Amino acid sequence: MSSTRFPLRPVTLAAALALHALSASAQTSPAGTAGTLSTVTVEASADASAEGLTKPYAGGQVARGGRVGILGNQDPMSSPFSVTSFTNELIQNQQARSVGDVLQNDPSVRVARGFGNFQESYFIRGFILGSDSIAYNGLYSLLPRQYISSELFERVEVLHGASAFLTGATPGGDGIGGTVNLLPKRAGNEPLSQVTVGTASGSQLYTAVDLARRFGPDQSLGVRVNAAHRDGGTGVDNEDVKLDVASVGLDWRSRNARLSADIGHQEHRLQQTRTNVTLSGVTSVPSAPDASTNWAQPGSYSNERDTFGTVRGEYDITDDVTAWFAAGARRGNEANSLANLTVSNATTGAGTTYRFDNTAVETVKTGEFGVRGKLRTGPVSHALVASYSYFGSERKNAYTFDFANTQATNLYDPVLTTVPAFSAGAFSGNELDSPGLTSKKRLSSYAIGDTLGFVDDTVLVTLGARHQQLVVNGYDYGTGNLSSAYDKSRTSPAAGIVFKATKALSAYANYVESLSPGDTAPAVSGTTPVANSGEILAPYVAKQKEVGLKYDGGRLGASAAVFSVDKPRAFFDTVTRNYSATGKDRHQGLELNVFGEPAKGLRLLGGATFLDAKQESTGSSTTDGKRVIGVPKRQGSFGVEWDVPMVRGLSLDARVTATGSSYADATNTLRVAGWSRLDIGARYVTEISGKLVTFRGRIDNATDRNYWASVGGYPNSGYLVLGNPRTFSLTASIDF
Repeated sequence: MSSTRFPLRPVTLAAALALHALSASAQTSPAGTAGTLSTVTVEASADASAEGLTKPYAGGQVARGGRVGILGNQDPMSSPFSVTSFTNELIQNQQARSVGDVLQNDPSVRVARGFGNFQESYFIRGFILGSDSIAYNGLYSLLPRQYISSELFERVEVLHGASAFLTGATPGGDGIGGTVNLLPKRAGNEPLSQVTVGTASGSQLYTAVDLARRFGPDQSLGVRVNAAHRDGGTGVDNEDVKLDVASVGLDWRSRNARLSADIGHQEHRLQQTRTNVTLSGVTSVPSAPDASTNWAQPGSYSNERDTFGTVRGEYDITDDVTAWFAAGARRGNEANSLANLTVSNATTGAGTTYRFDNTAVETVKTGEFGVRGKLRTGPVSHALVASYSYFGSERKNAYTFDFANTQATNLYDPVLTTVPAFSAGAFSGNELDSPGLTSKKRLSSYAIGDTLGFVDDTVLVTLGARHQQLVVNGYDYGTGNLSSAYDKSRTSPAAGIVFKATKALSAYANYVESLSPGDTAPAVSGTTPVANSGEILAPYVAKQKEVGLKYDGGRLGASAAVFSVDKPRAFFDTVTRNYSATGKDRHQGLELNVFGEPAKGLRLLGGATFLDAKQESTGSSTTDGKRVIGVPKRQGSFGVEWDVPMVRGLSLDARVTATGSSYADATNTLRVAGWSRLDIGARYVTEISGKLVTFRGRIDNATDRNYWASVGGYPNSGYLVLGNPRTFSLTASIDF
């Protein structure tokens, strides 16, 4: 299959035209109305809620609280759950390109990659979350599956911990350590006309536009348009990235109703992007090569094209009762030609690649509706919620891989060859030009919860449960016949308590579960027949217990949480020959966070996470008690931003990210060294010809460290991903 090149789509051009039209119409007052209308302050809301976005905390890098699933936006001091909400101000100032770049600021998160492609995945509390399980304005899997550009979002919210009751099961069956929700941008009270241009290592060029206006006699209608284009090389040799992304966001409100809608499009194209490294037959981990080295084969590529949209509404039935609904859809197309590297000699770096092509089409439809209400029973307050949600997806896939037709290469001295033709022994599933149906998912649930307030709401108790139905069907490649069917249900309870000891200090505890489909027992394990072959295991239930403290000093906030999560895992018993979920991974840890602006012009953000993630009851003495693949004992990130008092408009920032050692295999014989990285930046705000101009410069990996940035990113896999080299970027934003 030849390389597929996706051209710039009409939505990008449409966004540019909308910029001109909106700018002209919003700045022209209708005849006879000038000076007759009073200005109404409108709190723009990404999720069509009456409260609007949660307010930025001191320093503006994070917000005060965020969305806690069906419970809605919550103040952190009143919530028994932990949420960090990174703001668009942070995204812009750090020149974050993807959601993964933003999440590097969270000490409990580490960014990794999917198994065979370039999908971002994230370790949260040591558990994997795939980017296709990220929520968009509260709904799962509506954003591009492999890479999510950051230009479109006002907030990146991280809900730490299991959340089956709060958010429902993720489509990927992950989300055990936490979930991520992205909030789209909305028009604020002030008009916005901003153009950004920039460049980065590898002669990469970048342009973006961001326009917002409000319309109507009471400013009730808002329009926000964003578009961005990125094209060129990177700091990695011979690597090329192209990105086109655009979106339009609308919001409208009346006295008792609120609506919002978004439509977006993203095209992401990678050429000769450096692949993962799989280890085979080695007794040690190879040293990380020079960070600019590229062993990707010429002609390899990965193209992704997605169109997505959502609509959300809220209506106040009474002053104390509000109903809401939300719906969304996505269609995504992928085409890849890959040649991942397998290293067989850790000393010399010798290894092989083989060609693997893949195409896929995925459609997603999802929605929810619910009602929230407040009431009192004597001295006890109640915040009640009930909801129903639905998720449906269909995936069509095709592949051809040629694992017997290998090409020799080397990790340290890559051997680059032209794209080999598929040999007669290549294996195929469906037609690459017309992928066939391979899976369908249907997830539905209903939930109910109540937060009870005692002693003037200084003690808050949250109780709830969600009943979920998981239906997953698989279809044979080639024939399209139904090959597997999974249909199970489970009720997931949750409980939490908050004690507000003082205005500045809260203590909390919670019990909450996550839910994912159980495995189907295989026909054989190795060469041994499985006695219960074909048996569908019950849904896997991960159980979390957490206690913590939250501090809010007005300008400086902090939190500490201790948690324990047990996640089931299946294994084959060689005595009974049964395949069952009697094993587990146990993750226990401590999270410490600090944020805010303790002194004027000095902003802090970061913390540390200490993890003890072990395999238990695995059925083998070689793995019992050993650490989980890819999970370090210690990790953290800490950033400082300083407004230079001697130079008005100048700010400097630095961030250190550190990760301890981890293992690339379940028996803990392949140890991967830990690493630390320094990122630095500068921002200068000035006025040129009456226009506000912001210059931003950044150097990531300023010391040009060579390191293995992640281990794994797919369950029970220990492949390696090399960290990026020293990377420079410079942008200028002009507000017209």
